Amino acid sequence: MTFPVLPGAEPWSSSGTGKRARVGILLVHGFTGSPASLRPLSEMLAGRGFTVELVRLPGHGTHFRDLMQTRYEDWRAEVERALAELRGRTECLVPLGLSMGGSLLLDIVAQDPSRVAGAGTINAPVLDRAGILVKLAPVLEHLLPLVPASAAGLTRNDIAKPGMDELAYGWVPAKAGNSLLRELPRLREQLPKITCPMFVSYSRADHSVSPENSQAILRALGSKDITELPLERSYHVATLDYDLALIEERFTAFADRVSK
Repeated sequence: MTFPVLPGAEPWSSSGTGKRARVGILLVHGFTGSPASLRPLSEMLAGRGFTVELVRLPGHGTHFRDLMQTRYEDWRAEVERALAELRGRTECLVPLGLSMGGSLLLDIVAQDPSRVAGAGTINAPVLDRAGILVKLAPVLEHLLPLVPASAAGLTRNDIAKPGMDELAYGWVPAKAGNSLLRELPRLREQLPKITCPMFVSYSRADHSVSPENSQAILRALGSKDITELPLERSYHVATLDYDLALIEERFTAFADRVSK
């Protein structure tokens, strides 16, 4: 069964205007989240004139039962598809991913850094998660198909700004989550292969993905052109938080520079 898309969790796109229309920006949300987490940033970048595509990953933005049927390879395939489609109508790509969306982009860009002019991550996980539940995950996924987000180490609406909602699930399908965790060692090994310009942003106060993850990315990247943006006023979903305008300003400058 497939559930309807939640109001506000729809994918979104803009064809772009002016000189920046030649630059395609793909935005990718995180695990259990939805396009709602990146919609304001998408609209701001479109307002700057960029061609923007905001994807909805399979199983997300509807009901957690849809997510139970999907795995890491499904989400990765959707990002690959969206990148190829966007590449077909722009001159260069500068994708940006939040949380797992950033991890997916790191994986894809590592295969061929030349396919993008640059790429960005915000609070992307690459380190193995700690805790006894994580260690027992391969066994527990057969006993507990669903766990509360808090038990999985995820803080729903991890946002300092009041009244914001990323439309994320409160329950985490164990097999879907473990499919991501199993990929993290491979993702880390690939980081030195990423030689394109990179934009790496992270919240110093993140209750879902420790900023140590972004520090690990910064240390391992093979790129000699890295823009680092620490965020002082935001939690994990920084794109719905107090630093949204700062992210938009700095990423616009990054995209302008690398797409020349």
